[in-house]
Amino acid sequence: MPQNVQHTSSLNFCPPPLLYLADIGSSRFRRSSIGQSQAEPDKALSLLPLAPILRRRRGQVKVEYDGKEEPKHWEPPDWSKQLGHVRQMRSARNAPVDLMGAEKCYDTHAPDEVRRYQVLVSLMLSSQTRDQVTSAALQRLRAHGCTVDNIVNTDDDTLGQLIYPVGFWKTKVKYLKQTSVMLQREFRGDIPNTVEGLVRLPGVGPKMAHLAMDIAWHQVSGIGVDTHVHRISNRLGWTRGGTKKPEETRKALEDWLPRDLWSEINWLLVGFGQQVCLPVNPLCSVCLNQHSCPSAHQASPAKRPKAGSPRSPHSPKTSRVKLEPGSLGLGLPPPSSATPVKEEPLATTFSPLLPRKRKSKAKTFST
Repeated sequence: MPQNVQHTSSLNFCPPPLLYLADIGSSRFRRSSIGQSQAEPDKALSLLPLAPILRRRRGQVKVEYDGKEEPKHWEPPDWSKQLGHVRQMRSARNAPVDLMGAEKCYDTHAPDEVRRYQVLVSLMLSSQTRDQVTSAALQRLRAHGCTVDNIVNTDDDTLGQLIYPVGFWKTKVKYLKQTSVMLQREFRGDIPNTVEGLVRLPGVGPKMAHLAMDIAWHQVSGIGVDTHVHRISNRLGWTRGGTKKPEETRKALEDWLPRDLWSEINWLLVGFGQQVCLPVNPLCSVCLNQHSCPSAHQASPAKRPKAGSPRSPHSPKTSRVKLEPGSLGLGLPPPSSATPVKEEPLATTFSPLLPRKRKSKAKTFST
């Protein structure tokens, strides 16, 4: 046997198999044993081997960040600083909600179930009503006897006189009677201790349910969002993309606001909305968030004046007079492009010597 053959057999050398592009993935390529393959010899010479390509392995790619991790959830920028400013502006705690809110209306010496019932009644009366009116109505109810049994036995006319002039007082009379009857039959004169049970009561929505859980049962189940919380949250940019309804605002706030702030945020923003961030003409000049609030110094739209009034642009006695700098001899600097246009009424002068001429109608004669 030749020498080179003996040397090759002594090292047990086996050349790597050649894999062909036309045979991979087809039924003609069958692996018979380790290191061997069956292929058609007539096409094997015309195809390129792929053995070196199949041996390449792609290394693992490791992605590293420059010390910054992507946030787990969205949260508004500077919200913590803005909340601190609101706390500072609310430090006196002298807003109507602090003095006459649901936490201040119930009888502290009454039994627990009566106290919880009075909290629920004050929340039901507070809808679309100022705190001053709600507090006065609840004081009259307490003097009459604000208990479940007493309200059930009170006729509708008397109950309406007691709560008038709260907003929608006729509808609230019906809700109070229905709720009191339901509490008497199903809950033994007490109020439910769950949000699901509270929203089953007539006239009780999610806002009242969460506030009742917090004030009456001392359990934080959610954020109570009323018109003040809804308005201020959207003005500060605390709702992602803005919300249209208070329930949408509640869900948007609960997505990012820490749970330990849910109880505090309601009375903070309600009092802030009563004193500074008013619904119309908010006091942005005294607000500590005026430099970070996206809605700062945006005047509320004024009502359109009636036709013929002095403020109406269609009034015949008004005209737009633009004051030029230096026209009054004051040496004022040149105005900017945002110089307001002052409306001044045109003065009508009458001469005492010359009588006013009356317009005479031309007479026509027919011939």
